[in-house]
Amino acid sequence: MGFEKLYLMESIKFIDLFCGIGGFRTAMDQACIENNLIPDCVFSSDIDTYCQDSYEANFGHRPLGDITLINEKDIPDHDILFAGFPCQPFSIIGQMQGFNDIRGTLFFDIARIIRYKRPKAFILENVKQLVGHNGGKTLKTIIFTLEKELGYYVQFAVLNALDYGLPQKRERVIIVGHREPVFFSYPSPNRPFKPLSEILEKNVDKKHFASEYIVKKRKESHQPAFYPSIWHENKAGNVCSYPYSCALRAGASYNYLLVDGERRLTPREMLRLQGFPESFKIVVTDGQARKQAGNAVPVNIVKAVILKLLPFVATSLDKTIVLREYEEIYGKQ
Repeated sequence: MGFEKLYLMESIKFIDLFCGIGGFRTAMDQACIENNLIPDCVFSSDIDTYCQDSYEANFGHRPLGDITLINEKDIPDHDILFAGFPCQPFSIIGQMQGFNDIRGTLFFDIARIIRYKRPKAFILENVKQLVGHNGGKTLKTIIFTLEKELGYYVQFAVLNALDYGLPQKRERVIIVGHREPVFFSYPSPNRPFKPLSEILEKNVDKKHFASEYIVKKRKESHQPAFYPSIWHENKAGNVCSYPYSCALRAGASYNYLLVDGERRLTPREMLRLQGFPESFKIVVTDGQARKQAGNAVPVNIVKAVILKLLPFVATSLDKTIVLREYEEIYGKQ
């Protein structure tokens, strides 16, 4: 099969809702650049002013605020909609109130934008607990809205950051929708994940170390099987360790995760665990950086999904993308 490589620079317009510090944006930028496409973010929004600070420092423009106050008519046309909509209503850490929590209804702000702007595709992200919340009724309502009311072809899957190169067990529901029927499939796992030795910093400020009491208590109760390792203490007080991190959490206890049972992760390490590049600027306090990393979407997961999505969104593609998709589905000829 003699596909000739073309260097077409097509612009792909997208919007970044509940954008946080830009996990979707980072993934989209990387995926487009790798495929000779121009990523063009035409709108972003997040209510958290500290996230706005980080986003502006890294991407050059400041996201608008509360999406509930923004008229869908004022949002520019776009090809793809990204939204990591607030997960607290559906998470274990929250009270799992779902649509009874006002934040849960923010999904319907996504729906009103999709209804009016009709993007070619969208990717939505949330915690895995969304699948089983309220006996599955919450997700069923979301899918019904996207399929029956908005007329999109929708799929969902639970993907784990561990399966896409990151040393963090972080499972997320990824919902993908297309305006037209397409032969879309989720990306295959890509192991092994990056070793902790490539994530952890060598010279760490003493402020990140736990107290002597905490360290002694941890080491008296647990013997690790891996080094380096990240020790995890659950709600019951049980400690276990792995050659990867359990899921970062914005509101977890201060000593929830300890490197080798001794110190907390640094802001840079947390960003690495989420797949952010070394060039990502940290412009907030350690506490805010910890919160932002804990709420971020794993870059590697959404990048892998975006790479599968791009051939169906662009109208004139670099043919190497089409060839890659063809070979994954039918095998090399």
